[in-house]
Amino acid sequence: MDKIYHFSAPGRTEIGGNHTDHQHGRVLAAAVDMETTAEVTLNGTNIIRVDSAGYRPVEIDLSALTIREEEKNTTAALIRGVAAAFQQRGYKLSGFDAKVKSTVLPGSGFSSSAAFEVLIGRILNGLFADNAVSVIEIAQSGQYAENVYFGKTSGLMDQMASSIGGLVFIDFADPKRPIVEKIDHDFAHCGYTPCILDSGADHADLTDEYAAVPAECRAVAAVCGGEVLRDVPFETFLAKLPECRRQCGDRAVLRAFHIYADNDRVAKQVAALREGDFGTFLRLVNESGHSSWEYLQNVIPAGYKEHQEMGVTIAAAKHYLNGKGAVRVHGGGFAGTAQAFVPVDMLADFKAHMEAILGEGRCHVLSIRPEGGAVL
Repeated sequence: MDKIYHFSAPGRTEIGGNHTDHQHGRVLAAAVDMETTAEVTLNGTNIIRVDSAGYRPVEIDLSALTIREEEKNTTAALIRGVAAAFQQRGYKLSGFDAKVKSTVLPGSGFSSSAAFEVLIGRILNGLFADNAVSVIEIAQSGQYAENVYFGKTSGLMDQMASSIGGLVFIDFADPKRPIVEKIDHDFAHCGYTPCILDSGADHADLTDEYAAVPAECRAVAAVCGGEVLRDVPFETFLAKLPECRRQCGDRAVLRAFHIYADNDRVAKQVAALREGDFGTFLRLVNESGHSSWEYLQNVIPAGYKEHQEMGVTIAAAKHYLNGKGAVRVHGGGFAGTAQAFVPVDMLADFKAHMEAILGEGRCHVLSIRPEGGAVL
């Protein structure tokens, strides 16, 4: 009987730094107790076969790892892209069959795509690279697949959080060599539980909204002489503000204000957690949420009137928390999920109230998973 190998990669939650990663900024993120797992057997061919529960099986020929336009936005593109990244590192790959299951729900805000990318990277690392590829390099391979093969512009936060595990501070000032620090903190010891609230809104038609955020920020940076906003001192941005408004428009300028402020907030959040000042941490989470809605403008898609699910989710959560805890948009925004830090003694009532509005099972109570992508 062929040997069966077992691999796992967790979903992630973004805790600080909303849309800062694609501007080479700072983030605070964590792996969560939802995972994508695979049972893998070598098949003696040059074909990778992935059979994910609930989806059509996918096959990738390792002799043809060039980009395929017809595969954009597909699972096949992610597998092909990660395999190409490993092949470019000089590793000889061969075929395998993988049966994949996941509790990281698509569109739920836990970055199911990054978990899948890290899972494929973990499989290739374990089977063909003698685990020589670092957790950072596995994350970078996933981002490469998503950006270049899948066709989605994204930062590196999602893959890094899934690959590394635990609660992590990441500084992407040099995205090829990000600074990574694990933060030793247990939210439960502070009397709070992180929750993710699924607004029920669909991401499907919002690709242009997501793409506009990094594009507009890069446009502002270009006016100021940089590639991304991290290249541009805030004082330079202020001095160039009239020109930025003329060339890029006011929404782009407001989004830049958010990126600068949220990048600074992440450093303050990390300091607050290390100092045990959870009150300051919660204040900063709320500030980030206000900034995302008012300046970054990734809560309600442009022109939407009848459907403002994320806005309603945040408003209801704030009402039921009644000035306690914190609420913010989570991840890419526009649709998907919000994040709340809920006092433990309010958790049961809060969950019941929110699910009465959003639907059963739409308030996810989280715990932090200490390990990232793993061999089981």
